[in-house]
Amino acid sequence: MAGYSKKNTLQREQGSHALQRWLQTDTTRVFDTARAFLQAERIIAQEIPGALGQQCKVASLEGQQMRLAVPSPAHAAKARQLAPTLTRALQAAGWDVHSISVQVQAALYRPPVRKQPRAVVPIDTTGVEAFATLAQQLPKDDALTKAINKLVQRHRPKQ
Repeated sequence: MAGYSKKNTLQREQGSHALQRWLQTDTTRVFDTARAFLQAERIIAQEIPGALGQQCKVASLEGQQMRLAVPSPAHAAKARQLAPTLTRALQAAGWDVHSISVQVQAALYRPPVRKQPRAVVPIDTTGVEAFATLAQQLPKDDALTKAINKLVQRHRPKQ
């Protein structure tokens, strides 16, 4: 096998142990950072209308520069136009941010979910007759009566 050796395996194991040790000792800082990023994303989502605001993710915060990740170049162009507005909104919320850069991360793109057409079960003759009887018992000008009559007409067998 190419690239397989005891040395590579040992390095991977040591790396994963180091990661586990770091997570065990420094989880509070990780959670605090995640919480802060989520708070910044909420502020951004309030400032940017629609789907763009929901898809902007805080990728990093280094010093006074925040980096946003977006799923496409079109999102990036709009986010760059709105960067001064976002900076002001973040500063008003107490963030020490002076510039925002934007990067495209295609992995953030999620294609729209296509719903499966639902199966329509036709109403049998007994059901149609029950609706027709109900419609006769209701007031004639009632919206419910009109809706039931329309349903009965649609589901009556064609002769």
